[in-house]
Amino acid sequence: MGYLLLLRRRPVAVLWAARSLSVLGDRVYTMALMWSVYTSTGSASAMGLIAVAESGPYAVLGFLGPRLLARFSSYRALAWVDAARALVAVTLPYLWSPDQRGLVVLLAGVLLLGVLGALFDPNLAALVPGLVEPERVQQVTGLFDLTARIAHIAGRASGGLLLLALPKMQLFTIDGMTFAVSAAALGALSRHRTRPAPAAVGQRRCGTSKPARAWPLVQACPQVGLAIAVQSLVPLCVAAMTIGLPVLLAAHNRSGPAVYGVVTAAVGVGTLIGNPLVSNRRPANWAILCCGAWAVDGAATACMGLSGQLTPLVSLAVLTGIAAPTASVTLRAYIGTFPPSQCLRLMTVENTVVRVGSSAGILLLPFLVDASPQGAFLAAGGAVAVAATGSLLASAHIPHSGTAPTFTEQVEAMATE
Repeated sequence: MGYLLLLRRRPVAVLWAARSLSVLGDRVYTMALMWSVYTSTGSASAMGLIAVAESGPYAVLGFLGPRLLARFSSYRALAWVDAARALVAVTLPYLWSPDQRGLVVLLAGVLLLGVLGALFDPNLAALVPGLVEPERVQQVTGLFDLTARIAHIAGRASGGLLLLALPKMQLFTIDGMTFAVSAAALGALSRHRTRPAPAAVGQRRCGTSKPARAWPLVQACPQVGLAIAVQSLVPLCVAAMTIGLPVLLAAHNRSGPAVYGVVTAAVGVGTLIGNPLVSNRRPANWAILCCGAWAVDGAATACMGLSGQLTPLVSLAVLTGIAAPTASVTLRAYIGTFPPSQCLRLMTVENTVVRVGSSAGILLLPFLVDASPQGAFLAAGGAVAVAATGSLLASAHIPHSGTAPTFTEQVEAMATE
């Protein structure tokens, strides 16, 4: 009911629709892109190169481009970003050819879309808390988290179905249309003046004109730094599930696609359970909840490598599904209580480490899976569980505040130098 009430607010509903379409377009585009590259070149290495090219701009802009990112911290600017993504997505098929020149053109297009995505994602995440009152930041963060997860799944599924019915190049046109509709929605929202983020009241001197620096913010609130550090490892668990689970089931459990589908569905069920639970309750200590959820996620992933029966596998998959939104919604909702420029910087760092962690997982996990599927699960889950447990113990000894810290003028000056 809480999500439905939020969606009755026009700005929330419009931004929710824009975000849903952007994520859906991303997934359809990825499906069309990878399929086009593989059918043209027959090379898995080329697919890997394209995947790295898409994620590279996130890392570069996330660490080196805070001033550039801050220039796009408005709905109007993001509308232009999505319009540019629509233009690139629609144009790319006409420049593509199944030869080396075509691969270079495609790589350039992917890099451009990666840059635009790196500008879009953290800025949109930083704008979300400004749509609602302080007490509803957790809830609206949960709404957008659930939407993104559903759109990821729906995008892959719809992309696969569309590939059966349409030429693959037409998927780029569909992708461009989703970006165009999203751009129109964001343009309509540009007339809506958002409420300052909760901790920004009376602190407008920390506006987006001067982008905040990440290190002083982490020094002032070390729990955020610990949480983001742990989150950089969490994609290893996701990669283990994505890459390692089919091999684990086939090699050690002698199970086929049906069991893989059941286990994957169990993760989705866990997400549908965990997201509403965490979104409708503000935790007494956000850092302990985050690190505890990641510790459960890591331990459950590691145990999946040791499980040989369907029932334990499904139970562990549900646990990982519950833990993922519990941690991510809690962390993002807390970051949303910072003043605007600081919120944007922390959202950018969080988004960057997740992207870098995902790329590292995609590159590293296949080698571990080839050596030992069980070992891959133990290594990925164990790394996350150990890091999360260490951060949990450290967080318990750090003075806790339920909202973002009120920075002194000296700390604020350091953060925006």
